[in-house]
Amino acid sequence: MPEQMNVAMMTSGGLAPCLSSSVAYLVEFWAAALKAGKISGLTIRMYIDGYKGVLNAESIILSPDSYDACSCLHDVGGSPIGNSRVKLTNIKDCLARGFIKEGESPLEVAAQQLIKDNINVIHTIGGDDTNTQAAVLSKYILDEHGGKVVVVGMPKTIDNDVFPIVQTFGADTAAEQGSHFFTNVVSESSANPRMLIIHEVMGRDSGYLTAATSRKYHDSLKKATFVSGLTTTAKSRDIHAVWIPEIKIDIAAEGARLKKIMDDNGCVNVFLSEGAGVNDIIAELEANGEEVPRDAFGHVSLAKINPGVYFSKRLATLVGAEKTLVQKSGYFARSAASNTFDRKLIKDCAEEGVKSAIAGVSGCMGQDEDKEGTPIRAIEFERIKGGKHFDTSVDWFKTLLKEIGQN
Repeated sequence: MPEQMNVAMMTSGGLAPCLSSSVAYLVEFWAAALKAGKISGLTIRMYIDGYKGVLNAESIILSPDSYDACSCLHDVGGSPIGNSRVKLTNIKDCLARGFIKEGESPLEVAAQQLIKDNINVIHTIGGDDTNTQAAVLSKYILDEHGGKVVVVGMPKTIDNDVFPIVQTFGADTAAEQGSHFFTNVVSESSANPRMLIIHEVMGRDSGYLTAATSRKYHDSLKKATFVSGLTTTAKSRDIHAVWIPEIKIDIAAEGARLKKIMDDNGCVNVFLSEGAGVNDIIAELEANGEEVPRDAFGHVSLAKINPGVYFSKRLATLVGAEKTLVQKSGYFARSAASNTFDRKLIKDCAEEGVKSAIAGVSGCMGQDEDKEGTPIRAIEFERIKGGKHFDTSVDWFKTLLKEIGQN
């Protein structure tokens, strides 16, 4: 006899252009499973604001009358149920933020809530931290309470830096949106002589998003037409440098190369990954006795150390810039609705994810790059790890650097 399934969903971590579509497709495929008789009954509970909602018992049960209406979420960016950054093993942070009381364990509080809500399956829509935490919680419930909660994660991150997943949700959309962002911002190169524009793109450890954004923008420029003899040209609006964590930045050598471009075109446009050169910035802060700001997971707060400003000050002098503009596309790009590519990927993973959950198999959904044919499957949580670097040897990236003169 098919089972009654009490399904929970939560989104966690930073935003990405996939959260709303992930919720929409999961609801769609769970409703389809009920209709097809693969399960005998269904409740769908949404925890509000990620793990915060689990700890604070803040959730809503989605009315069956709303299942079909969730398809409208494909046109919506952000999360329809809210996000937060909470680490269940960081007792000090959870206590300071009022999520637990003195003497309580976040894992125990979360476990008790899932048990009270009689959850059979939880879908965690987030990055590697979100999904590996869910696996820890599931194991804790089994070890400490003898219960079983199937955890099926959906890999959200615009950095595309999760092992062993080929492509994480939202990364392609974010690159597309970052290209669109710079299509407008680059016009500022005509606002002042000798203009330096730094386009700062999100990406802590991986340069994938900066590289992919650069590729989409550079390729789009090939389709544009310009009037011969005027100062706005394909060269003045192109990318002149792509700086990512995987490539060591020789600021003096790059400065000399880019000064010639400044002299010839009256502007320089740099695409900078926010994680590029971070170790140098941290070393400088620590040498000056300054505290390095970090989040609950111990990650350096890149927004507070401002890599774009750090590099713009140094580069402006080297290229003789009269005016410098640092523009961050991150919030613009990550808050978009999913594009066609990401919707297809999310749909395929959601469909397989519901099948996996019904079969009682936990894991993080994605294209498993370690398996022949990179099949979409529930990848074992112990194999999920962040920090995957972008492969700078791929042909399209080498071609990009050659075409912009950065060899």
